Amino acid sequence: MPVQIGESAHDFSHPTGLLSDCHRRIEMFVDLLEAVGKAIDRPASDEIRRTLTSALRYFREAAPKHTADEEESLFPRLRRVQDPEAQAALAKLDHLEKDHESAERLHAEVERLGQLYLTRGTLTPAEAEEYRNAVASLKRMYRQHIDIEDQVVFPIAAQMLPERDQKVIGEEMAARRRNSSGL
Repeated sequence: MPVQIGESAHDFSHPTGLLSDCHRRIEMFVDLLEAVGKAIDRPASDEIRRTLTSALRYFREAAPKHTADEEESLFPRLRRVQDPEAQAALAKLDHLEKDHESAERLHAEVERLGQLYLTRGTLTPAEAEEYRNAVASLKRMYRQHIDIEDQVVFPIAAQMLPERDQKVIGEEMAARRRNSSGL
């Protein structure tokens, strides 16, 4: 099934909604990585190769833009909000940034093992287990991370950030994607 990476219910004029839409794609691609893990200790079929290639490309090319959207555009502006209601969200930003670092390491491991699988057509049982463990760790981390952002951080940002800040965040997000496909 072809995946339209750029599909979204929101546009750049609603940056927190767009970031949340991106979370749905992250969840979908992690699920694809997990599905590949169920077959990764067998010789690679064309379908598994396509699925793995697509998921690895998403996390290599599009997901870093999402992280930059948060760390370079959204989080700094949220840290400037001086409102007691925003403090719950602000208290979580450092943890969310650490999650980004953890995800980067896990994705590097999945990328390494995924490329090895694509090149050789198979993984050893130990390598297959490493792949599955890294994907399971990603899935657990993303589940918590996304819940915090979707339920706490993004609603506070949408409510507390001035319209001008939200507009600039959307413009910065759009600039990151020029000449690129996907979020």
